Amino acid sequence: MQLLAALISGLGLGSMYALTALGFHVTHAVSGTVNFAQGSSMMLGAVLCFTFAQTLGWGTLPAVVLALACCALYGLLVEFFAVRPFASRGSNAWLMSTVALGIVLDNVVMHTFGKEPRSLPSPLAVAPIDIAGLGLGVYPLQLLIPLVGFALAAALHLIGRRTRWGTALLAVAQNRDAARLMGIPIKRAVAAAFALSTLLAGVAGILIAPLFNVNADMGTLFGLKAYAVAILGGISSAWGVMFAGLIFGVAEAVVTVTLGSGYTQIITFLLVIVVLAVRPNGLFGRAEVKKV
Repeated sequence: MQLLAALISGLGLGSMYALTALGFHVTHAVSGTVNFAQGSSMMLGAVLCFTFAQTLGWGTLPAVVLALACCALYGLLVEFFAVRPFASRGSNAWLMSTVALGIVLDNVVMHTFGKEPRSLPSPLAVAPIDIAGLGLGVYPLQLLIPLVGFALAAALHLIGRRTRWGTALLAVAQNRDAARLMGIPIKRAVAAAFALSTLLAGVAGILIAPLFNVNADMGTLFGLKAYAVAILGGISSAWGVMFAGLIFGVAEAVVTVTLGSGYTQIITFLLVIVVLAVRPNGLFGRAEVKKV
C-alpha cells in the first residue's frame, strides 16, 4: 500500500516536472533558447494565486485566471528584456540573463510576499483517499494532476497541428527564414512561445501549491529538476518530455519510500547522468540532422 501511494504521488509530482519542462521544449523548439528561470515562473504562479485568492479574497477561479495571465505576461517580459537583445546578435548571454532575471524575481517576491511559507488550501487536498477502509495516503489532487498534465500536453499537440497559430510556431521551429518569407511574424511567434512556457510553469505551481508550502524559494530546485527532465526526455520531443517527467517523479517517490529522502536527489540525478551517457539526446530525442 505504501508503494502504491508512492507511485501515485510520484506520478503527480512527475507531471508537474513535465509541465514545467514542456515550457523548455516550447521555447527551444521555436527559438533555440530557453528560460533558465522557469522555476521562478512556477513560483510566481503559486504566489500570485495565493495572493489573489487568500490575501485579496477574490475567489479561486478569478485568482487562477489572473495568476496565469500574469505568468504569461512575465514570459513576454523575459523574452523582450532577457532573451531578444542577446539572441538577435547571436550571443548566448541569454543563458545568464534569464538566470539573473529569475534571481531578481525571487528576491522581489521574498521582500513583498515575505519569507514565511504559506499554505494554499484546496478541497482536493484536505483528506486522503479512503477505499473500503484502506487509506491510500494520497489526496484526490494527486490523482488529478497527471490528468491535467496529459490534457495540457494533448492540447498543446492539437494546437500545433490544427490551428494557424500552432502551425506558425511549427513553421518557425522548422525553418525561420522560410517562415519569415511566408509572412509569419517571427518576433511575435517567439514571444508567444515564451508566454506559453511561463503559463505552463504557472499551472504547475498552482497545482502543486496545496501540497507544498508557498514561498519565494519553492521554484529553485523544482526548476532545476524540470530542466533535467527536459534533457532526459529529449528537449525536442514534447511527449518525450512528458513521459520523462513521470519517470523522474516515480523514481523520486520510490527512492524516498525505500531508501529515505536523504538519497532521493543523489540517486535520481545519478540516474539522469547514466541515461544521458547512454543516450546523449535523451530517452525520446533524436540527433539533429544538418544539411551541409
